[in-house]
Amino acid sequence: MNLIDDFISLFFPKTCPACGYNLFNNEKVICTKCLYHLPKTNFHKDKDNPVSKVFWGRVNLESATAMYFYRKGSKVQHMIHQLKYKGNKEIGVFLGELYGSELLASNVFNEIELIIPIPLHRKKLLKRGFNQSEIFARGLAKSMNIEVDTTSVVRTVATSTQTRKSRYKRWENVNEIFEMKNPEKLAGKNILVVDDVITTGATMEACTQTILQAPGTKVSIASIGFASH
Repeated sequence: MNLIDDFISLFFPKTCPACGYNLFNNEKVICTKCLYHLPKTNFHKDKDNPVSKVFWGRVNLESATAMYFYRKGSKVQHMIHQLKYKGNKEIGVFLGELYGSELLASNVFNEIELIIPIPLHRKKLLKRGFNQSEIFARGLAKSMNIEVDTTSVVRTVATSTQTRKSRYKRWENVNEIFEMKNPEKLAGKNILVVDDVITTGATMEACTQTILQAPGTKVSIASIGFASH
């Protein structure tokens, strides 16, 4: 089998989505060098971290975290671009599995009962073919051994892109665009809401406020990247 893999890799080499270099046979999805050097936040170890502070006074969260710092032109941006626009779903699952193991080992995220990825509007989902946040959620769920719920919260309005919008315009763009379909399923649950990147937090805030309408829910949030300012 290794000989076949070696033969295939000669003509169709697998490349690291972060740096673009070819992967060695023992490397899976992301090269060893990038895994070691990618800018991890370790926010899951600190309850009062910069992601949490984004939401202070805006929404009542149990905890908040992100896997990596996100910068334009960075390796993290390259990875997320490959996942989101090139359909490389393997990246999302792989990162989710890695981060899920870390979250499970933390004192803050080890009581999560359900994962909800930020939903895409059906038109965008149809066009893209998948929800990148759901792919990340699937990886998290695999490591954490919990359910992913993609039906209890839906996106009812197709918003325009958030790129280059001001903080207020982003909030205005996503305010009241989510709807809860199964409040009885969410009631009393400790829920983790996940997205690919958190910038101003407007989308995450709107979705979380919708979920918190179910009685007795607790909500934490996580993302692959955090675009700090």
